[in-house]
Amino acid sequence: MSGRGGIDRTTADYMGMLATVINSLALQSALEHLGVRTRVQTAIEMRGIAEPFIQRRAIRHLEKGRVVIFAAGTGNPFFTTDTAATLRAVEIKADVIIKATKVDGVYDRDPVLHTDATRFEKISYTDVLLKNLKVMDSAAISLCRDNSLPLVVFNLLQAGNIKRVICGNPVGTIVGD
Repeated sequence: MSGRGGIDRTTADYMGMLATVINSLALQSALEHLGVRTRVQTAIEMRGIAEPFIQRRAIRHLEKGRVVIFAAGTGNPFFTTDTAATLRAVEIKADVIIKATKVDGVYDRDPVLHTDATRFEKISYTDVLLKNLKVMDSAAISLCRDNSLPLVVFNLLQAGNIKRVICGNPVGTIVGD
């Protein structure tokens, strides 16, 4: 079965995973240029470029104050980057997932198409699923819910928002119970 451009879904997914490795290496380079110690771990083994994902090693890097960048999704086709990010967050016992987007939170409908869309300050995982809001795919939201892992959705393009979110300041929408 062919997907876009005649490429089958499995091949396209693997190509996407490899693209995340390229992006992760670029992010690593930018962060290290700023003096931030980083490690890239991938779900697809490529030892000459990055470490393989090993949960305990990732946690140890974090304990040593390093930033760990996870690449190549889950290493399996048919899983989104949202599900992979949630899976890794659960595995390393993260306190929260931050999802940077082009809008300033979760809305009852697409705010780009609907100027009267209403933004939620807080919304439950169940409401996100029941209202079919396109925050993350349903597997990722369910994984967050099942592990009581809160999600903060915010606008990446607004200057200072990353720092605000990391410092725990109210930005965007909190998805949780």
